[in-house]
Amino acid sequence: MIDYDGEARGYDASRGGEARAAATAEAVERLLPVGTSALVDVACGTGIVTRRLGRHGRTVLGVDRSRGMVALASPRVPHGVVLGDATRLPIKSAEVDAVVLIWLLHLLDDVAPVLAEGARVLRAGGVLVTTVNKDEAAFNAESDVAAMTASMRHKHAAGASDRFERVVTLAADHGLSMSGDTTFAGIGQGWSPRQWREQITEGRISWSRKASPAQVAKLCRGLSSLPNQDVLRPDPIYRLIALSS
Repeated sequence: MIDYDGEARGYDASRGGEARAAATAEAVERLLPVGTSALVDVACGTGIVTRRLGRHGRTVLGVDRSRGMVALASPRVPHGVVLGDATRLPIKSAEVDAVVLIWLLHLLDDVAPVLAEGARVLRAGGVLVTTVNKDEAAFNAESDVAAMTASMRHKHAAGASDRFERVVTLAADHGLSMSGDTTFAGIGQGWSPRQWREQITEGRISWSRKASPAQVAKLCRGLSSLPNQDVLRPDPIYRLIALSS
């Protein structure tokens, strides 16, 4: 797990900044029910997206378990950010119109408790909006890196905690059903072959950690043979779904 307290200060700059935040918020808005008046952004991080979801007539609450992230989010969403865990939200049952989970489920070993908690706080007709298949986002646009990594990625993709089919099935256990689907670009987040190789050798890529050292070494040799080692490949294309209560 990333040390979010340690990375808080540089987090936005390393993750696409305001441009990516704007694209994210716009995608979330496309999936929200008309008249959404109460929204909770779970794992809100620095609040860079959370503040964009606020508007006249809507109460927005950001929740994060990292004190470093909350310290940055609080000025962006005054009186609207609290420390909290995604499995124990500080919210009454049937209290909000929307629960937003962006780039969270893929970090968890077990997403069921988080989906259950999201369903608990939703009013009838509310939606839970979440990213799925996060680790595949970087390869939704064709590139030489996508082609070279495909075999290893696909071999280990079935175990992803935020796999679309898994999330929809678990959500159904809590009365949530699929009601919307959209995508958005992770602006400024495309990596070069050299960056991919560095991330893989440092053990920061989940699907490569499941491969043998020999397989990883072979993949890294292949990545190092690609042309334009420092040219960024396409930005990730994230998938966002809405699950309605």
